[in-house]
Amino acid sequence: MTRTSRLTIMMTTDAVGGVWSFSCMLATALVSMGADVHLVTMGPSPGTEQRRMLRDFRVHLIETDLALEWQDPGGNDVPNAKRVLAGLESHIRPDVIHLNSFREASFEWMAPTIVVAHSCANTWARACNDTAWLAEPAWQRYTTAVRDGLNAADHWVSPSRKLQHAIHELYCPNAPGVVIWNGTLPASLPTPKRAFLLAAGRLWDRAKNVSAIAELARELEWPLLMAGPTSGDVPAGPIWLGSLDHDALQARMKQAAIFVSLALYEPFGLAVLEAASAGCALVLSDIPTFRELWDDAALFVDPADGRELNHTVQRLCADYDWRQRLQHAAQERSRRYSLAQMVGAYHDLYAALPAARVAQPHASALEMTA
Repeated sequence: MTRTSRLTIMMTTDAVGGVWSFSCMLATALVSMGADVHLVTMGPSPGTEQRRMLRDFRVHLIETDLALEWQDPGGNDVPNAKRVLAGLESHIRPDVIHLNSFREASFEWMAPTIVVAHSCANTWARACNDTAWLAEPAWQRYTTAVRDGLNAADHWVSPSRKLQHAIHELYCPNAPGVVIWNGTLPASLPTPKRAFLLAAGRLWDRAKNVSAIAELARELEWPLLMAGPTSGDVPAGPIWLGSLDHDALQARMKQAAIFVSLALYEPFGLAVLEAASAGCALVLSDIPTFRELWDDAALFVDPADGRELNHTVQRLCADYDWRQRLQHAAQERSRRYSLAQMVGAYHDLYAALPAARVAQPHASALEMTA
């Protein structure tokens, strides 16, 4: 990467899912190129292990208690969010506002804005075949807020063409948007593979389809290790690892022979990319996003056909040569989705944005927090 001009970027993030990993990697890389990045959390605060992912102390972490849009579909926290974020913009005086959610783009920003469409409730519900609740008034307001945010932003970004098409179909934004694939650093020196499968996901997220993974695990001779936050009882079958920090999950990926994702919905799948970079053979649900990103570099399965799924994975466990070919193909494909290409694409997008609308005065700390 080459050193960038001194951009000041105010970037929102959340610590609930993959947005945190994305934001940490992007912010750290931008800072290493010379940018000044202020990372503003929304929703629950990041834990100790999550904070360690910010490997460059020059990234300014600003924590708020503002609600995430999908946790506040009715918009009750919007007035508070407008006040707090306006105070932060006045204090930081950014050249660019980078939003990793939708509705905040419709606030009265002075700096130009981009929105990254990592996911949304409507595309999630469609993929999970569970849309009835979206007719509730609060979720109707959510849909309107997402549409307004997309239309208010100077640019919007999707991490895959499939999600871009879905966003267009649902919200009809004024601008077509741009696709920037997520990226990751290449894995370090290879580690000998061991005879186990690995999966990762939130037990409570229906889209991760953990029940299908658990059913598969009960039928396999090889152990299947499952990483991710859990609550209450967990289904039998996998070896449950609980929440792992990023480095610990990476270490497991380097050892695992096979990585499994039977997701019903995945706008990109950063964990899949990291597993591929670590040399895992990929067993993926046959959904459009995975086909777009991993066609000819993964084994695709129908997660609803348990018998065929079990038979196929058992064959892969038993066939060393097939497994090795898939491991090599996944690792080669992962180089297409590099951190360098992602950061370069975002930097080029920032550089193409218009100038700030008006000069921004400084705000006092009291004004920001009052």
